[in-house]
Amino acid sequence: MSKCITALVPAYNEADRIKKTIDAIKRSKHIDRIVVLDDGSEDDTLIVAKNMNVEAYRLDQNQGKGFALNYGIKKVEKNSRIVVFLDADLGDTASEVDKLIIPILEDEADVTIARFPSAKRKGGFGLVKNLAKYGVKFFTGHTIYTSLSGQRAFKIQVLEKLGSFPTDYGVEVGMTIDILNRGFRIKEVDVSMTHRETGRDLKSFMHRGKQFYQILFTLLRKSKENS
Repeated sequence: MSKCITALVPAYNEADRIKKTIDAIKRSKHIDRIVVLDDGSEDDTLIVAKNMNVEAYRLDQNQGKGFALNYGIKKVEKNSRIVVFLDADLGDTASEVDKLIIPILEDEADVTIARFPSAKRKGGFGLVKNLAKYGVKFFTGHTIYTSLSGQRAFKIQVLEKLGSFPTDYGVEVGMTIDILNRGFRIKEVDVSMTHRETGRDLKSFMHRGKQFYQILFTLLRKSKENS
């Protein structure tokens, strides 16, 4: 099998959106292979994905996005030259994926990260975003505005160097720090992608609180590694 460009799609309870997401990815001019990673969903995510005639794997229980990505990379790394991470809830906007791939094909970057438009609804107060941005700046000297974004494309050599990712909400921040500290080039790319937005209800604040704690834990772990 020749080296191809692979999309990894981690999914948890996304039966209502994953069909549109896969349809949109299939419109890419560059992606050759789509692999869905069902992270222990309790709905029909896996069935919907398999009915779309793409590769799909199911983890026995929900173990986190990072765990699912680590699992997926092992499945595809031998036959991929570029790997793209795309969330399952992007819907039709996943068709923007080629914007992430082209800078890598043209060797402008080793990794690209999607920069989304401003949110349409008010969410949190920026605490998580600022923790991520200033944490990356502290450990690398680089200012990255999109270090929370999960929509990324990689040269396979980068993933081989990084090894396993954290398995919690700190996955993107920890990954960004490691990429920069290993001397790889990151390019932030403006896209028109959208996905589910959190609001200001109790459930949303609890989600952001967990996210803040796990990113902080990732940064503390990086501090110990560098001491």
